[in-house]
Amino acid sequence: MTNAITRGSQTTGTHDQVALICGRYGNDPQRMLDILRDVQDQYRCISRDAMQAVAIKTGLSQVAVEGVASFYAFLSLTPKGRVTIRLCDDIIDRFAGLDAVATAFEAALGITVGQTTADGAISLEYTPCIGMCDQAPAAMINDVVVTALTPEKARAITAALNDGRRPEDLIAKNFDTLTPHAQAAQMVKDNIKHAGAVLLGPVPDEAGLKNALVQNPAQIIDQIAASGLRGCGGAGFSTGRKWRFAAQTDDDRRFIICNADEGEPGTFKDRILLTERPHLLIEGMTIAARAVGAREGILYLRGEYVYLRPLIQEVLEERRTKGLLGQNILGVDGFDFDIRLQMGAGAYICGEEGALISSCEGLPGEPKTRPPYPVTHGYLGHPTVVNNVETFCHAARIMDRGAQWFFDMGSDGSHGTKLFSVSGDCINPGIYELPYGLSVRELLVMAGGEDAAAVLVGGPSGTMIARDTFDSKLGFDDLATGGAIVVFSSDRNILEIVEYYMSFFVHESCGYCTPCRVGNVFLQKAVGKFREGLANPADIAYLRDLSATIIETSRCGLGMTSPNPILSTLDSFPLVYAAMVKPPKDRMRATFDIQSAISDARVLAKRRSSIYDKDFSK
Repeated sequence: MTNAITRGSQTTGTHDQVALICGRYGNDPQRMLDILRDVQDQYRCISRDAMQAVAIKTGLSQVAVEGVASFYAFLSLTPKGRVTIRLCDDIIDRFAGLDAVATAFEAALGITVGQTTADGAISLEYTPCIGMCDQAPAAMINDVVVTALTPEKARAITAALNDGRRPEDLIAKNFDTLTPHAQAAQMVKDNIKHAGAVLLGPVPDEAGLKNALVQNPAQIIDQIAASGLRGCGGAGFSTGRKWRFAAQTDDDRRFIICNADEGEPGTFKDRILLTERPHLLIEGMTIAARAVGAREGILYLRGEYVYLRPLIQEVLEERRTKGLLGQNILGVDGFDFDIRLQMGAGAYICGEEGALISSCEGLPGEPKTRPPYPVTHGYLGHPTVVNNVETFCHAARIMDRGAQWFFDMGSDGSHGTKLFSVSGDCINPGIYELPYGLSVRELLVMAGGEDAAAVLVGGPSGTMIARDTFDSKLGFDDLATGGAIVVFSSDRNILEIVEYYMSFFVHESCGYCTPCRVGNVFLQKAVGKFREGLANPADIAYLRDLSATIIETSRCGLGMTSPNPILSTLDSFPLVYAAMVKPPKDRMRATFDIQSAISDARVLAKRRSSIYDKDFSK
C-alpha cells in the first residue's frame, strides 16, 4: 500500500511539474520539441508519466508525444546521468585520436560508452559530428562544448565532475559572470583563417536594413535577384526567386525561417557567423520579412550548438529593445516582425527544409512530400522562406553595398564570397572566406594541405575527389559545396572513410521511405565486403545499381545524396575498389561468407552448427 501511495504521489508531482513546463509554452502542441527538451533537462529522461502529462496538457495522444520523444537523439525515454558526455564520433575525430580519449573516459568512469555510472551521475555516449572538426576531438558535456581533447584532458574532466564541479566550471571559474559571447569564445575557437570582404571583414550596423526600409518589397527582391545570390547550403537556388515566389502568394500570413542546423559532417561555417555576426543574421532575416511581407520568424538552432543559445537570446532581446524587432521596426508603421528561437535535438535530417519545418511544428523531423513547396505551403501550411545563416547574412550586406558590388565578386554563375570550413589533414584548419572560383588546389595551399591524396567537397553528401581533379573550381558550375572541405592524406583508408559515412547515413535516416532506410544498410554492408576482401567484380556493378535506385526513389535529399560517398570514390579511386576484389578460387567466388551469414541464427537458436562450426564437438 505504501509503495502504491508513493508511486501515486510521484506521478502527481511529475504531472504538476510537467504542467508548469507546458504552461511556459502556452500548452501549444507546436512547441512540443521545446516542451520535451525542458522535460529532458529536468528529469534526465522523458518517462511514461511525463509523456502522459504532456499529452493531457497539449491535447494530443500519448502515442503522438512518444513519436516526437523517440525521434530525436538528444531526447531519451530512459534515464541519463545528471551529466551526459557526448563524444563526437566523426571520422575527423577518429583520425585525431578519439579512440584514446574514449578509452581514457571509460577507464576513469568505470563504464563503457553507452552506459551510465552506478550512482546515476554521468552517462558516456557517442554522437555524430557536432561542428567542431577544426578542433577535434571534441565533446558536448551537457550544454558545454570541450575541444582538442586528449586522454589527459579526459581524466582531468572526469576528476572535476566526480568532485562535484559543473560542466561550466570546466571552462572558467567565473563562467557565470562572463557575457554570453565570452562564454562561447572560451569554449570554442573561431579559427578564422581568412576574412573576406563580405561577411568577416568590417560590417556596419544595420546599414542594409536602413536601406531596405526606403525601398518597397519588390525593389528589395529585385536587388537580391540582381546580385546573383544563391542559397549557400549547397543546392544553390536563386534567393531572389525564392523570395519572389513567397511574396506573390495569396496569403496574409507568411514566415521567415533560418536554417541554422548545419549538421553536414565537416561543416562549421554557420557556427562562426552565429558567434561573430548574429546581428547581421537577424538583420538579414528582417530584410527578408520586409521583402515578402512576413510578420513571424523562426531561427532553428541545431541542438549541438546549444552553447550559443544564450548569445542568440541576448541578441534577440537587445534588438527588441532597440526597436529592430517587434512592432513598427525603426519607426516604420506597420512593419512588424519578431523571431522565436527553436532548438533542435540531434537530428541530421532536420537540415532538410521540409523536415526542419516539421520539427518547428512540434512533429518528428520527417521530410514533407513535394509539391507543394515551402514557399507556397510551408510552416503551418503558409508561405515560408527557408534560408540558411550564410544566405541571410549575405542578403543584409547586399542591401548595404548594392547588387553590383556582390555580383562582381566570384565567377560566372557563382557570385560573391563563400565561407569554406576546412578540416582534416592540413596545417591550418578553420574558416576561409574567399570569392567563388578558386581551385581546390589553391585552397589546399592556403590551408597547408598540399600533400592531400583526397578531398571531400561538400561533406559526405558531396563529392570525394583525387589529386588529378584538384584544379577544379569551387562554384555551382563545377564543384558545388555547402562549405565543407575535408582533407585526407595518403595515410587514410578510403574505404574506411566511405564505410563510416554510410554508417552515418544509416543512423540519420528518418526511416520513412524504404529505399533510404533499407538501401543504405545494404550499401554499407557491401562496402564492408570490400574492406574484408570478400568482394568480386559483380559487386562494383551492384554498388552502382543500388545507389541509382536509392537516388531515384528516395523521398528527400538525404536519400538522394547518401550514395555519394560510394559513387564519387568509385569514380575518383577505382583502383581502391579493384584492389580489394579477389580473383576466383577453384572456380568459386568469395561472394558469400557462411560464418557471417549464420551468426544471427546462432544467437536466435542459442546453439552452434554441427556442420559449419569446426569445434562443435569440443
